[in-house]
Amino acid sequence: QVQLVESGGGLVQAGDSLRLSCRPSGSIFSLSAMGWWRLAPGKQRELVARFTNLARTVYGDSVKGRVSLAIDNAENTLNLQMNNLKPEDTAVYYCSGETAGRIRIWGQGTQVNVSS
Repeated sequence: QVQLVESGGGLVQAGDSLRLSCRPSGSIFSLSAMGWWRLAPGKQRELVARFTNLARTVYGDSVKGRVSLAIDNAENTLNLQMNNLKPEDTAVYYCSGETAGRIRIWGQGTQVNVSS
């Protein structure tokens, strides 16, 4: 089964940028509808950004204009570039995608902490 491994989280200050990467154990193109979600303490899981099956990108309202999603073919990674980070962006960020069998799989998550 394909596994997803996230990296790039850490502690940053408000206004900083951060790039998260997600690497599947197989080809990234074996997965569809890939994207990033986040979970903050006391809150529900929230969409950050994802590709649709029509190859469009959907962004969460709270991050729109500050993040971008891209696949790096050479590195076989899904990258989330986050700019102008805010304390409310503090969360565990999860990478996810759908297998050919339409099963959605999730990584273990990477912690992002933004200090004010």
